[in-house]
Amino acid sequence: MDRNLKETARYFGITRPQLIALMREKDLLNAKRLPAYPTRDREYLGTKQGQWFHPKLGMQYSQSTRVHQAGIPWLAEQLGLDLPAIPADRRDVA
Repeated sequence: MDRNLKETARYFGITRPQLIALMREKDLLNAKRLPAYPTRDREYLGTKQGQWFHPKLGMQYSQSTRVHQAGIPWLAEQLGLDLPAIPADRRDVA
């Protein structure tokens, strides 16, 4: 499951702008908020391509950064963030 930057920030308990600032500080994102090293970090960060049709301007294209599942612990390590605690499994309580 890939997460966008807003969902990833919420997972870490910080805001999206804080996550972006931390990632830029560690040179993980470029000025367009896309992975700075897409080949090196491809296992952890990806780019989603989007497109839509605008009636006056024609086809519009966008790109956004996605964090892969393997990128969550990697990103926490890179940025010095703590991973949230895993909730206890209460299914075997009889």
